[in-house]
Amino acid sequence: MTEGDKGSRPLKVRVKRGKGRSVSSRRWLERQLNDPYVVRAKREGYRSRAAFKLIEIDDKYHVLKKGARVVDLGAAPGGWSQVAAKRIGAPAQGSVVAIDLIAMEPIDGVDIIELDFLDPQAPEILREMLGGPADVVFSDMAANATGHRKTDHLKIMALVEAAAEFARDVLKPGGVFLAKVLQGGIGPALLADLKRDFATVKHVKPAASRTDSAELYILASGFRG
Repeated sequence: MTEGDKGSRPLKVRVKRGKGRSVSSRRWLERQLNDPYVVRAKREGYRSRAAFKLIEIDDKYHVLKKGARVVDLGAAPGGWSQVAAKRIGAPAQGSVVAIDLIAMEPIDGVDIIELDFLDPQAPEILREMLGGPADVVFSDMAANATGHRKTDHLKIMALVEAAAEFARDVLKPGGVFLAKVLQGGIGPALLADLKRDFATVKHVKPAASRTDSAELYILASGFRG
């Protein structure tokens, strides 16, 4: 390697040990500071690095079409909603509704509602906000981790099942459902239900998902209604 090559390599940021700062928190901060997707998110104005997961999925599978109606479940902080609004052309074309229990700062082209998507009235409220049934329902939600692998898997599967049930209530025929799961994918019962209700069901892992992360995404397209 030449001196020029060495000079072109990005310098790795190291976080000094601070009083009261645990080893795990220091490692997390170092990972964030050295993550190219975190750097890109800040440079391009996205609220989270997760925006690039949706960008990469959409680049490959063309989930977000101009003029589409989109629901973002558990949307905070809003990175996926930002991507969706840009790609469908909102607010001039289509509409994006972001729903979360957490209050969110406004996003251009996105209607935000502070509501539990498990509320029995949520599907009807969302259809009214969209002006009709949805073309896309997606969820990047993850349950709070316990550190116990089996428990965490069960918690996120419960979220995915609830999100899938919501999607069935609001999607129009031909619609798309996209949700975060964990390695190992979804359970056989839910997989069978999705294959019954959608023309195509597959697991995808965008490059923006960290290699050491257990997350995958389930992509179900062609809702049969």
